[in-house]
Order: sequence, then C-alpha cells, then structure tokens
Amino acid sequence: MTVDQTLATAKERHLAGDLPAARALYQHGLVSRPDDVDILLRLGILELQCGAYDAALACLDDAIARAPDVARLHFARGHALAAAQRFADALRAYERVLALDAPSADLLLAIGNALQSLADYPRAIDAYTRAVELEPAHVDAFINLGNCYKQQDAHDAAENAYRRALEIQPHNANALTNLGALLQIRGRVDTAIPLLDAAVRAAPASPYALLNLGVALLERRDFTTAAALLARVLELDADFPEAAYNLGIALHALGKTHEASGCYQRAVARDPAHADAYNNLGNVLKELNDTAGAAAAFDQAIALRPDLVAAHNNAAMLMRTLGRIDEAETRLQRALEIDPHHSVTYNNLATVLKDAGRIDDGIACYREALRCDPENVVAHSNLAYSLTFSAEDAQTPLDECRRWSARHEARYREARRPHAQPGLHDRTRRLRIGYVSPDFRNHCQALFMMPLLSHHDHARFEIYCYASVARPDDITTRLASHADGWRDVRALDDERLAQQIRDDRIDILVDLTMHMADARPLLFARKPAPVQIAWLAYPGTTGIGAIDYRLTDPWLDPPGTDHHYSEQSIRLADSFWCYDPLIDASDASAGSLAVDALPMLQNGYVTFGCLNNPCKLTDHALQLWRGVLHETGDARLLLMAPHGSARARLIERLASHGVDSERVRFVPFQSRADYLRTYHQIDIGLDTFPYNGHTTSLDACWMGVPVVTRVGATAVGRAGLSQSMNLGLSELAAHSDAQFVDIAVRLAHDRPRIARLREGLRARISASPLMDGARFAAQIETAYRSAWARWCDTA
Repeated sequence: MTVDQTLATAKERHLAGDLPAARALYQHGLVSRPDDVDILLRLGILELQCGAYDAALACLDDAIARAPDVARLHFARGHALAAAQRFADALRAYERVLALDAPSADLLLAIGNALQSLADYPRAIDAYTRAVELEPAHVDAFINLGNCYKQQDAHDAAENAYRRALEIQPHNANALTNLGALLQIRGRVDTAIPLLDAAVRAAPASPYALLNLGVALLERRDFTTAAALLARVLELDADFPEAAYNLGIALHALGKTHEASGCYQRAVARDPAHADAYNNLGNVLKELNDTAGAAAAFDQAIALRPDLVAAHNNAAMLMRTLGRIDEAETRLQRALEIDPHHSVTYNNLATVLKDAGRIDDGIACYREALRCDPENVVAHSNLAYSLTFSAEDAQTPLDECRRWSARHEARYREARRPHAQPGLHDRTRRLRIGYVSPDFRNHCQALFMMPLLSHHDHARFEIYCYASVARPDDITTRLASHADGWRDVRALDDERLAQQIRDDRIDILVDLTMHMADARPLLFARKPAPVQIAWLAYPGTTGIGAIDYRLTDPWLDPPGTDHHYSEQSIRLADSFWCYDPLIDASDASAGSLAVDALPMLQNGYVTFGCLNNPCKLTDHALQLWRGVLHETGDARLLLMAPHGSARARLIERLASHGVDSERVRFVPFQSRADYLRTYHQIDIGLDTFPYNGHTTSLDACWMGVPVVTRVGATAVGRAGLSQSMNLGLSELAAHSDAQFVDIAVRLAHDRPRIARLREGLRARISASPLMDGARFAAQIETAYRSAWARWCDTA
C-alpha cells in the first residue's frame, strides 16, 4: 500500500470513529513523510479527540515548526490549549490566526470562548458580536453572547441574545435551557418552566436541561416531579454535584431526610468545596438528631465560605437547640458583621435573646428584622407573640397583630374563593374538622391535643389533622391514630395546603399554633374553610381577619373583654385547657415521677420554684418574688435558665431587686422527664407575670406543687386564675401584688397545708375539668356546632 493509500485509509478510519486504527495509520505514514504537515495536523486533532492534550500539542507544535504561517495549524493548536484549560495560551494562538488570515465567525467564536473562560466578559461580548455580524445565523455565538451578558447582569441583553438564537433554531436545547434559567433568576418562573420543559423534550438526555427544569420546579415547590428529574440527571451523570445537591433539596422537602442526607454527602464527595451542600447537610443531620455531624457540616460550610450568612445562622440555631445560648449569640453577631441588614439574622438573634430572658432586647431585634425586611412574616409573628410576655395590657399585642394583618393578610382577601359545595349549609350533618399544626409530636401541645382527639365523637365529627412535623415520633403515631384523615403536609406550601383543605371539604379549620414557631398564618389568611378558629398556642389574639373565633373560658375572659381580640370569643364552660401529662404508667421512669414528700421536710426551709422559660421573668415578676423571699428569710428559689451569661444576667437582675444569689439555684433546659422530676425539689410554685405559666403550672400541680399566681389584665395573665378556679383553689390567685406576697408567705408558713396540697393535688387535678377529656371534647364540639350554625345563618 502506498503512503497516499495509507493516508486515505487513515482518514476513512478517522471519520468512521475508529481512532486507534487511524492513529496507527497516521503514525505509519509519518515514518515515510516525517515533514508532512497535513498528517501531523490530523494526528494532532485525533489526539485532541482522545483527550491526550500533550500529545496533540506535540503534533501541532511539530507541524507549526515546519509551516509557521499556516493559520489552520494555529487554530487547531488553540483548540487543544482551550481543551487543556490553558485559555490564555489558547487566546494567543487564536490571535496568531487573526494575524495570518481574515477573521471568520468560528474563529471569533473560539476567541470569545477563551475570553469568556478568562472572565473577560466585555472583550468576549465584542468577539461574539463580531461573529454574529459575520454570520447572523450563528446560534452558538448568540447563546454564548447571552451567557456573557448574564454574567454582567445585563439581563435584558442576555434575554434578547437567547431569543435571537431561538428565532434561528426554535428547538435548540441550550438556548431554551439558558433562557429558561435566566427567566427563573428574574423571578419569572412560570414563564421559565415551559421553556425548560421544551429543552428537555428537545434533548431528553441532556443533564443540564434536566437539572435546570428540576431546579425551577423546586422553586414552584413541585418537589415530587423535581426529584424524579434530578434523579434522572444522576443516572446520566453520576458525578454531577449540582444534581445531587438539588435532589437533596427536593427529598428534604418531601420529608425523606435520610435520602436527602445521602444526596448532600454525595454532592460534597464530588465537590469538596460545595459550601451550600455542607450547609444543607447540617440541616438534615440536625433533623436526624446527629448534632455533632450537623455542627461539623456547618463549620465546614463556613470554612469554605466565611461569608455564608445562612451557615452562621444555622450553626447558631443548632447551638440554641443544644442550650449553648452564649455561643449562639456570638455566631449571630458574626453573621451581622457580614451582613448588617440581614433580617433573618435579626429574627434569630431576637429568639436567642428571648431564650436568655432578655425579652426587651429580643423585641428590639424583631423590630430591627422588620425594618430590614418589612415582608418578613416570621419575624412579625415573633414580634406579635413576644409582646404578650411584656405587655400588661391587651391593647399592645392587639395593635401589633392588626399591623401584622394589614401588612401580610390584606393581599389574600381579594383572592378568597367562596365555599359553595352541595349540601354545605346543612347544620345537622357530620362536620369535617381540620386541625393544623407543626407540633403533633413530643411537644407540650400534645399534652392538650391527646385528650381532645381521643374523645371526639366520630359519628358526628370527621377529624382531619394537617401535620407539618419535621421529626415524627411515637406521640405523632398516637395522635394520628385518633384522626379520620391524617395529612403529612410538610412539602405543601400555603397555597397548595389551602387547596388540599378545600379538596377535603373541611368545614371548620382550627389553628393550634397562631404566631408561634413554624405556624402557618398565611394559610388561614387564604380562608380555605368556611369557619376558622384559633385555639391552644396561647389564649390571645391572632389579629387575622380570616380567623372568625377564638376559644377561651370565663376566667380568661370575663365579660367586657371581647374588644381585646380581633376574633369573636367562644367561652368554653370550664377551661381553655384539658391536660394529659402523657406519662405511660408502664414506662420504667414513671415510678420516679410519683409525687414525693415535701423537700422542706429534709431541707429545713421552703423552696419556691418557677420552671418557666426565662423570657417570662419580667422585672415585675422578680419584684413580686423578692417580696415573698423577703418575708420568708430562710427560703430558697429554684429557677430554670441556660448556662452562661443568661444565668449571670438573671443573678444580676435578682440582686438589683434585693435577692441574694446565695438563695437562688438553677437548672438548665431539660428533657421532659428530668424537668418533671425537678418539681421534687420545689415546695411552692411562684407564677410569672404578666404572662402566667400555662403548661408549667399544670405540670407543677400534677407533680404536687401548688402555684401561687398573680392575676393580670390579659388572657395570658389570667391563666393561673383559670386553672386555680378549675382546681377549686381560688385562694391561690392574687389580684394585687401585695396579695400575691401575702398568699405565698402564708402558705410557706403553713406546713400542714402544703403537705395536704402536695398529697392531694394530683388526685385533685385528675378529677377536675382540667383532665376530663370527654367533658372537654363535648364542650369543644358544642362550640363547633354553635359556630357552624351561625355561619349557616349568615352565609
């Protein structure tokens, strides 16, 4: 075979994709013609196709040495250098081509690509612009031109370039993908999704098209479809970290926490510098109760990107969960150094300060969060709730709740849809009741939901629970067993949940969380049910016009107080609460939670105690307690507060009120069983003011500890009165500061009476309306019937 025949065969094998055979033939040809520039060029191109960049450059450099003024050799060398990511060298090679030959659209495209890779976007834009001037139908040049404009935040110009590409090739997957991604960035996700969907149809095996559509669907909260698309990306490219990261987001939103963790770990394994993946990994590990792993993930995210404010916030809130309040505050202050106007950070800092007992500082931080972002609905809810801890009047929280409504609820009023399904106005039919909460779990809310759910009359009421529980547990399972319909709605946004509630044809929707953590007030603002009622979280107001009623009792709200609330008050006959300590008698720890002897019998002095959150320990409350301790010279005080500066500050505050630190002991935040056992150390409970203890006072009574309460002017400040009246212990409720001191001091000096109370309180509360689930459920159901009848009369 002649050399020419050998080369012809080599070209055929090269075009057929048989690269090993073509290489061997080219090399055989070079033996006879070592100076053949064409063979060197073709062999260089072949090595480039094989990813052997050094070999390709060797061939091309050899060819250029023999023919330095052949433009196509320098052009090929530029491609090899670009493939090896030596973009500056590639640019010099392309510039040599320009010196030897007239510019072509493909050459200008290559120059633009090199400049774009060097982040020299203005010069790249110039090169791409010249390319499309020479070849107006050059789709790739228009796409890359759009990419450079996007990098320069020139979004209008970028959009125009992508649309020009689509005018030329309407089904070009890259143009569709890039335009869709741009529109998503610009907040036009509903316009972006059809384009991204068309990109996937045009290139169903394109990982980038699938990824971008999946990310857009994440924004639309269509997590199920997004997860399927992103999983497909990983089938096509197992080493695609962004696909693993975004699949983790989708799975996390769907409540598949373990699977999400695996995806984030996969993302950081492929891209160890992926700070966002580490941050999200920390969040899921926290949910999985791997606090050490979560802390390490957050710290790694911060190490990789020290200005990642989200990671600083997440790490801080993990420290809060662990009771390391000082560290939480320090981390949040660091986040504010990075971004002094970050609303979420101010909100989190306010919550940490509240935990530390610095309620006024917390309120100030919530206000700052709203100044930075007036649309921060979470911070506004937190502010409204926090005001109930310090306000001794009902008007202050009501005014803030009304401001909340004006800011956040008003936009949903026009969009509310009528409730008009057939038979709706039948007042005697079986009613569908929906309860909405993130706390159907081992949480104080369950102490009150269990007696109600377990005693509902299912013949007359069909019970649905809409649970946004991040970490379901055994209590979740028990509560779910009492529902006719249980909906896990973690993955649903407020609009989709509202539609689910409409589809379930709920008649009465009950909010159990109000303005507290993880509440869904904007769900209720959409009015998905004909009648909406607030109950349980606290007996105050929501300020939300779409909530028609609030449940209360005659002691929390005596006649003349209805103007304190935006809702209409429905007074239950006995009590706002019905309590179950949820202590399983068969549990091994139950025996240690029996009522024991008075600690004063062993100590020789009275121990007063309050295990309420420190945010309730106002100066007014401390002054009341100071009066009690002053009149009982050898008494002690037991309080709950986290370790660190929170305790030190509380000691200073007590000292400013005349309470010696030697008379005060502290316990930290504890598990429920350990917290209940702490009542073994307390003889008499002292209530907080102006926000009384609610669950804590019922816990105290169940553990045999009577609570002396100060009656206030607000519903939260009359909880002690309501509970005392239902226990038949009205003598423990004081209507003035002086009376509070007198009641507590007299009780402390009456050892036989304290002993009788301790011995009989558990039986007393067990026999009272406060633990009569059947009675309470019947009263609630009567309230529901009454509210429904009124709606039927007026609708």
